[in-house]
Amino acid sequence: MSKASSTVPSETPKDGDRANLSRTFKYLLGTQFLSRGIPFIFNSWIVRHLTQEDYAVYAVQFHLFVTCVLFLSREGFRRACMRADIKFEGASAKDNAALLKVAWMSFPLGVVITIAGCVFVFWWQGLQHSDPYAQAILINGFACILELLAEPLYILSQTLFLLKLRLVVETLATFSRCVTMYILIVNLTNMEKGIVFALSQAAYGACIFLGYWSYFLLFRAYRSSDLIPFRLGHMMNFDKQLSNMCMLFTLQSFRKLILQEGEKIVLVWLDTPYNQAVYGLVDKLGSLVVRLVFLPFEESSYSTFARSASGQSPNKSKNLGRRLTEALKLVLLIGLVFLAFGPSYSYCLIRLLYGQKWSDGEASTALRYYCLYIIVLAMNGTSEAFLHAVATENQLKRSNNSLLVFSLIYVALNVLLIRSVGAIGLILANSLNMILRIIYSAIFIKHFFQESSSFSFCSCLPSGWTILLLSGVATLISEKVFLDRENFWSSFFIHFCIGFAFFCTSAFVIYRRERPFINKIIRFRDHSD
Repeated sequence: MSKASSTVPSETPKDGDRANLSRTFKYLLGTQFLSRGIPFIFNSWIVRHLTQEDYAVYAVQFHLFVTCVLFLSREGFRRACMRADIKFEGASAKDNAALLKVAWMSFPLGVVITIAGCVFVFWWQGLQHSDPYAQAILINGFACILELLAEPLYILSQTLFLLKLRLVVETLATFSRCVTMYILIVNLTNMEKGIVFALSQAAYGACIFLGYWSYFLLFRAYRSSDLIPFRLGHMMNFDKQLSNMCMLFTLQSFRKLILQEGEKIVLVWLDTPYNQAVYGLVDKLGSLVVRLVFLPFEESSYSTFARSASGQSPNKSKNLGRRLTEALKLVLLIGLVFLAFGPSYSYCLIRLLYGQKWSDGEASTALRYYCLYIIVLAMNGTSEAFLHAVATENQLKRSNNSLLVFSLIYVALNVLLIRSVGAIGLILANSLNMILRIIYSAIFIKHFFQESSSFSFCSCLPSGWTILLLSGVATLISEKVFLDRENFWSSFFIHFCIGFAFFCTSAFVIYRRERPFINKIIRFRDHSD
């Protein structure tokens, strides 16, 4: 339970769950807003100061390396430890030690994966240690090690609901990375850009490491022996069930990584630096809403679903059904807004942010397709969060097997489509992959609620969705009729006004039809249901 629930005697467990959800979502949203918003602003500057080849290294190649290493090293431990049956508030030293013993297993695993990743890149690229690209890979590997040294404390902070700590540490780390890159690009113009990107990532990892360790050692009165709870003679005395769950989720993360980053793997393997740069630009811009809203909502929903499923309430099925309905309705509503207005304003957005060099190329077309991808990405994130939160160990194993099949289909689609339509093919392959995963999760959800009437997929569709689709058609026509790329600024103003009028109309209609739901979302901290 959260601190709020422990200080208000009259608050029920249901109130505490609601408080935890709102508090979790608020801090996760703040974390994502600052850790993604700062790079977004910085990205608008850096795109104009890098060649397409350098931007491909920054946005795709190094990002892929760091993401693969960290995701495989820690994702399984994060998922499993959030399901652990440990008191979240007022946890005893014994509970913390049991959690940390398992969480520290992520570090040796991460070191092995980091070394393997560096060796693979050296072999694949035929690199020598004297090559600037090789040195940059080693620096990136060191940055990953720094983050992994803080991972057990990150897991502990999440179980203790120290959400503000994550907000502060990740914001400072992100700011440090951006400032380091800016200083090096401006003042050391002769330095290899790959080295610049790697040093900025090392600055990020150092801030993560120092932030978590400083907090627990200086402000929480923990001793180093508390944070590294291994003792001679008791090295193998750890929670076997939790460690097995970590291994299960880690194995699943290998398959999820292919589904999550497979397009970048194929892009680096088969395509040109230009298409890598285009996809990197669109991915950073188009996925901003995913990272700012959907990702924190998915994480907080997963936490809430897991706790609701682990309780013994007689209304457990009804509560889960209601919360899943509300979660899917919210992400569908946001996704439909982007589906309606995103395609017709993609060119304008890239023109405003990055200039005509990028907007008149493939980037604006790719962003149009990315707007279609956003809605299926949102639905998949929430539905899979529910599956992973309530599924049994055997059901999770079957889910892993299905992910393997989807991974093979996904990689095949990427290879086929990238050769025919470039970066747009990757977005289409991603969309088809998400649809397959949504179908699997939907079948699981239908089976889960088969003996209950507390959930229906039809109830997840927000009222007024038709007005959004009509608005999308109208703004596409407006773009064709009014927007003149040669006379951009004056024609953009007319196009923008038309879109704004349709957006306000859609918002009014949807609010009238979904007023109770929207008011509940706005004030969801005050609701006990």
